[in-house]
Amino acid sequence: MCKVPALKIRQGCFSGYVESPLDFARRGTVPYFSSLERTLAEGMESEMRQQIVPPEGGRSKDHFRNTAYVINKSRSFFDAAHTAGLMAVQGRSTTGRAFALGTGPLDDRREIIDFVRCSYLGLDNHPLIVAGAIEAIEAHRSLHWSCARTRLNFDYLAPLEANLSEMFRARVIAFSTVMLANLGAMPILASGMLTEGTKPVVVFDRNAHLSLAYHKPVVADETRVETIAHNDIDALEGLCRKHPVVAYVCDGVYSMGGNAPIKELRELQERYKLFLYIDDAHGISLFGRHGEGFARTQFPEALGDRTIIAASLAKGFGASGGMLMLGTGEQEALFRRYSIPYAFSVAPNLAAVGAALGSCKIHRSAELGERQKKLGQRIKVFDDRVATDEQGSSLPIRMVSIGSESKAIAVARELLDAGFYTSVIFFPTVAQGNAGVRVCITADHEVGDIERLCDCILDRVPNAIVDKAGRTVTQ
Repeated sequence: MCKVPALKIRQGCFSGYVESPLDFARRGTVPYFSSLERTLAEGMESEMRQQIVPPEGGRSKDHFRNTAYVINKSRSFFDAAHTAGLMAVQGRSTTGRAFALGTGPLDDRREIIDFVRCSYLGLDNHPLIVAGAIEAIEAHRSLHWSCARTRLNFDYLAPLEANLSEMFRARVIAFSTVMLANLGAMPILASGMLTEGTKPVVVFDRNAHLSLAYHKPVVADETRVETIAHNDIDALEGLCRKHPVVAYVCDGVYSMGGNAPIKELRELQERYKLFLYIDDAHGISLFGRHGEGFARTQFPEALGDRTIIAASLAKGFGASGGMLMLGTGEQEALFRRYSIPYAFSVAPNLAAVGAALGSCKIHRSAELGERQKKLGQRIKVFDDRVATDEQGSSLPIRMVSIGSESKAIAVARELLDAGFYTSVIFFPTVAQGNAGVRVCITADHEVGDIERLCDCILDRVPNAIVDKAGRTVTQ
């Protein structure tokens, strides 16, 4: 699997520090602060320090940002991909996984088979989901309320979160995106409020999605941050032995292929009380009777107080938005008051809420299992023809490794000319020199379209050929 290299980069983080009453007193900016109040403030600050225990070794001294470096190293790749017509593509859905490429009258456009969208069960065009979005807007005669969720909420949100909580056997809070769900969670995780007052050493998997890794500077402002090699259980256990409280941040299903070793992570959790924060955006809906997802199906009935699962209400779920699966009422109350996007931003819009309610109906029906089965069959069709590192996995993401960025862009363009839109992948998503083409397989793809795509790939990447015995043929 491709790994993003470690970078020596410069810190430029937002500080989430909130001033205590003593800070105001020290500056003298509150003129009516009496000596008694100053004494009380000092006592409050002392008590706060006693309640929240910093991790052994203190805060991180590493740096986590070097935006200019990333831009300068990747600009030429983006320029070439845009010039080739592979990025910022416009289109309109027609039937199944097809879309009309471009803009203007539909009759004048080419029809392309899409292997880019992550709607793995093919639900994003489902009539129940579209109807749910329309119904919600018509019922409220509105799309969006400009107020924080701590103040006023659409009355459709309560039944949505109740449905999700029942299906996924957790306390679910919905957000506008998974990125916002993670943004609200990371500072709370780093604060120690989820780990009995002791700030954890927060360990990130090196391949953790950018929507997780982006928050390292904010986490580092609170506690120590470590980054370990992808799925390195031995390194993680070493940190668990060294530090009294450790939290591990990872994906359930990784966007470039592969998955977290949930079984081994649960063993560490039982042995060391490891806190697990798992973003299962790409695994939701693909497994489980009600689509609980790759990660949730591998945990017991009760999620407990040492696991949080983030997930998407788009992708496999087919609607829009994100969510957090929490294990306790105390955690739910904490997030509903102190999660920044929840307290200072807005709820998912009504179309998203209505669409998600429509998806819940599908997730409670036999249709979900049928679509999960169809997805597995179509993954096998691809794997029987094209060799990838993910071959044989039940997950729907396949990375066709090419190496050269210019060659990967050329191959993706040729696939588009042949009628297939795929994702060309290069730095900073993967390491330099490890470019490739990502293929997202869905239950809605026609078998014939998958077979034709495979033929087109093999014409251009012959080292991905699989023989009749299932072995890779080297040419």
